[in-house]
Amino acid sequence: MMKIAIASPEVFPFAKTGGLADVAGALPKALSKIGMDVAVVMPLYKMVDRHRFNLVNTHKKASAPIDGRAVEAAIFEADLPGAEGVKTYFVDVPAYYNRDHLYQTPKGDDPDNAERFIYLSKIIPEVLKAVDFRPDVVHVNDWQTGLTPLYLKTLYRDDPFFNGTATLFTVHNLGYQGVFWAYDMHFTGLGWEYFTPEGLEFYGKMNIMKGGLVYSDLINTVSRTYSKDIQTPEFGHGLDGVLRMRGGDLHGIVNGIDSEEWDPATDRHIYVSYGPGEYKGKQENKKELQRALGLAPGTKPLFGLISRLADQKGLDILSGAMEEMLRTGAQFAILGTGDEKYHKLLSGLAKKRPKQVSVTLGFDAKLANRIYAGSDMFLMPSRYEPCGLGQLISFRYGTVPLVRKTGGLADTVKNFRNGKGNGFVFAEYSSKALMKAFNAALDAYSDKKGWRELVGRVMEEDNSWTRSAKEYVKLYKKAVEKVKARQKQAA
Repeated sequence: MMKIAIASPEVFPFAKTGGLADVAGALPKALSKIGMDVAVVMPLYKMVDRHRFNLVNTHKKASAPIDGRAVEAAIFEADLPGAEGVKTYFVDVPAYYNRDHLYQTPKGDDPDNAERFIYLSKIIPEVLKAVDFRPDVVHVNDWQTGLTPLYLKTLYRDDPFFNGTATLFTVHNLGYQGVFWAYDMHFTGLGWEYFTPEGLEFYGKMNIMKGGLVYSDLINTVSRTYSKDIQTPEFGHGLDGVLRMRGGDLHGIVNGIDSEEWDPATDRHIYVSYGPGEYKGKQENKKELQRALGLAPGTKPLFGLISRLADQKGLDILSGAMEEMLRTGAQFAILGTGDEKYHKLLSGLAKKRPKQVSVTLGFDAKLANRIYAGSDMFLMPSRYEPCGLGQLISFRYGTVPLVRKTGGLADTVKNFRNGKGNGFVFAEYSSKALMKAFNAALDAYSDKKGWRELVGRVMEEDNSWTRSAKEYVKLYKKAVEKVKARQKQAA
């Protein structure tokens, strides 16, 4: 049995802003089910419901120096829901984490984010020592925990508690790197010898994610294609050279979904429960969704879109194609929030064509499930998508995805042609290419028998976390072997 410590700035269901939390909440459960001993470390934010999750004060403390002073953290614990035996340890420093938000207000990023999350990277090893969880692997996620591998290689190099401990750094979205001005280096407690092009320096600034990329034993990201994409100037966000340098240590594992949470046979939010082969139940959900959203009843294809309304998610090319799409009679159920220009454009279309377009600005978990269940197809025309969970959830609900060939979408969705494939895929980032895939989807939808077979087939796919967790275990073992080889060479 391996002992795996997973550290993340957010973990579902305790605190969430995006897909990172879903991964950090689901992976420990899946690892535990296949025999791993897992512990989770995260900040104790204000949004964490202490009563609901039965948080307990361990009465243990951890301390780490920051800006010339020792900052002490109380350690709370709770069971990770749905994962028997998996403890989540919460770092309680109210000055850093007791806020209404995690990273930013509507006015922008918190000005002390460098201090808050450098501290988090520092305190993770101390929390593990305080609770006596001696890991084989410390698995950290995104820039907010990116310096932990560096600290384990320096400050804890001779600490017997971490003798043989390996590190894995997961990049969930390379677009968010934790870049701060150079003089925030003093928060790290490290010498300026680490502020170099080979270390944390990045165009004259400090880049915390770069620290994770340079100093971790292994790196992975959330799909095989994205692991290749980020080694190119187009998607590397200035770090493609570092990633190419570490290409032999860079891996891609597609995220899974919690198949118990996302299950139309047991989902209490949807109108009618159904399973694979129960096409009638899915059609009942479509009928009820149309009625609830004020869309015209009938058999016209209904496209769902649950997304941040931004260019990265393909809203620019979708906007360029919407009028032509609407002329086909297709319907759209849109849920999300984002850029004001898309709020106005989509709301205008809904006002102009209320029987074809429904737009809900914001997020509504119940409505999201109903869109997954009631739509015929699911739109993800992303400019880039590290992994994407929407297409995996849509498979589970028998909703066929229409996606751009990028990142995890390229790994999971194969273009439907001649009865084979599980969705509709386009490569060129343009409204024209999107429209071509849209028309192919309409053609396939018109073959009712073939469509029912396609819906039944995609619902049978295994996109559970169990599959992904087994791939992570292989990476953990590889990381440990790398550390052993390094120690043997140094002996």
